[in-house]
Amino acid sequence: MVPALLFALVAVLGSSCIAVASPVVDRAANTAYDYIVVGGGTAGSAVATRLSLGLPWASILLIEAGPSALGEDRINIPGRKGSTLGTVYDWNFTTTAQPGAKNRVFSVPRGKVLGGSSALNLMTWDRASAPEYDAWADLGNPGWDWPSMIAAMKKVETFTPSAHYHGSAGIGTSGPIKTVINRFIPAQQESWIPTLNGLGVPLNLESLGGNPLGVMYQPSNIDSAIYNRSYGANGYLTHAGSNLRVMAGTRVAKINLKKQSKKSQVATGVTLQDGTVIQAREEVVISAGSIQSPGLLELSGIGRRSTLDAAGISQVIDLPGVGENLQDHIRIQTSFQLKDNFTSFDILRYNTTFADEQLRLWRTGELSMYDYTGSGYTFMNWAAAGSNSSLLLSLARQAVGTSTSPVDRKKLGFLSNPAIPQLEVIFSDGYTGVKGYPAPGTPLYGKGFFSLIAAVMHPLSRGSVHIHSSNLTVPPTINPNYLSNEHDIQAAVEAVKYTRKIANTAPMSSLWTAEYEPGAAAVPETGNNDAQWRDFVLNTTLSIFHPVGTCAMLPRDQEGVVSPSLVVFGTENLRVVDASVMPVLVSGHVQTAVYGIAERAASIMVEDCNRRRGGGRLV
Repeated sequence: MVPALLFALVAVLGSSCIAVASPVVDRAANTAYDYIVVGGGTAGSAVATRLSLGLPWASILLIEAGPSALGEDRINIPGRKGSTLGTVYDWNFTTTAQPGAKNRVFSVPRGKVLGGSSALNLMTWDRASAPEYDAWADLGNPGWDWPSMIAAMKKVETFTPSAHYHGSAGIGTSGPIKTVINRFIPAQQESWIPTLNGLGVPLNLESLGGNPLGVMYQPSNIDSAIYNRSYGANGYLTHAGSNLRVMAGTRVAKINLKKQSKKSQVATGVTLQDGTVIQAREEVVISAGSIQSPGLLELSGIGRRSTLDAAGISQVIDLPGVGENLQDHIRIQTSFQLKDNFTSFDILRYNTTFADEQLRLWRTGELSMYDYTGSGYTFMNWAAAGSNSSLLLSLARQAVGTSTSPVDRKKLGFLSNPAIPQLEVIFSDGYTGVKGYPAPGTPLYGKGFFSLIAAVMHPLSRGSVHIHSSNLTVPPTINPNYLSNEHDIQAAVEAVKYTRKIANTAPMSSLWTAEYEPGAAAVPETGNNDAQWRDFVLNTTLSIFHPVGTCAMLPRDQEGVVSPSLVVFGTENLRVVDASVMPVLVSGHVQTAVYGIAERAASIMVEDCNRRRGGGRLV
């Protein structure tokens, strides 16, 4: 029998302790709950917690496929960000070969642990521009706009005041997720803001309030009291009521449906991988994420007939939009060798004595390089980056062509709106890239680097994710269609060119001795280098791991999957609550939006329950 999760009353994290609630499930004793939430990730942990508090009479079951890892250093220590990718805590998905990217196969990391991808991500805490959230309402979803989303997102966080953030616009003060602008600022990062100012990019000290344009230090989801990652498992779930039970290490095979009327199905519960059936008296919520929520719908008979037939699954509800509309940000990076008088994050790679001392400092609550998550960001439109915005818009129109998709049309509108970011650049201390850190024994081993990571905010490529087998253990087919049009390729070219421009601008230009990646040999500094930049883009562009849109909140006849109440079309009580419901990808990093979606969903569900039977309360 797969063991249930037993939360310890206290989880020891180095020298720090956090109190943890104790929801316990005995699978043999509990066969029915009022609400079942499938997926204990970013959204699932939040919506389950809010339901438990808002409906104290109701029994809530949260089912997570991965383990609990509250004491895992690789998750908790900010400076070990990224070290869980490709491990037991990652689903380790991959895409199909991508023709637009020289048939490369991309990794698709997704959290397989309590807390989901909020346990694996790099802890960036930002928001898109107000018009991007308003676009969700424009696409047929009343109530899903900037005012409603910022209210929900502020409920998520407790922000630690900082000299790098002025005023209160866009910040929360009493939420379960703790956020702070990192206290560890490498000396070389101090050049970031003046360099961008020199390029005409203004300082933005209130970037969370609906206008992210400019250059700034952004927060990370870190608890400043203990300098530990703050995420779904140790943030939300520790605040849950005693009516919430959590079952970890358990996969759901399908949602059980019962015909209610000619046009409607009722979710009666779930069937687990081992065949166990658990009943739901009120609702079932799918929060398995953009890669797996559509697959769970398809395994349950909800989706396009041809997809279901190919997988050997009988169709229950015809919903062709399931698994379509996959959108993601793309990234590309450059890196530069620091002068020897700077110490970079790379030292933790090769100097074990130094790394041990820094870890000791972190464990004792002192300033440490292991505090570092990165905080230097800039968001801008193409004109501010000095790019040919009219050319990019022309290429975008060609890419969209005669498409009648409201998503494509909305993205075109984004490109024309100067208030909406099109480019993000991150200052990341240490090496990040495709080339790889210099190998031991090579001349550059032991040297320090910094990287500039550029991300295209509104690529036009859209793809899909579908099951191709009724076997739950067979990974889905993921095809994002990266770089499938000229606009996206040229946008990536413009993005990476701008990173080199930043590095060659004072005062940042005084920090380094040589460009490491791509380097002048691969892409000459002068002359016509367009072909080399294009080749670099096709060979090294990656995802920044923000998949959304595969159970889109759109009208049913426009490939929508869920209503504005997040109820799956054709059902009465089955909802999807996670990044997959975003109809169109917003700029920045998506975790604050995902938490906000969960907060909005919980409020809607509590209100719906109040109307049906009373007894709930908003929290």
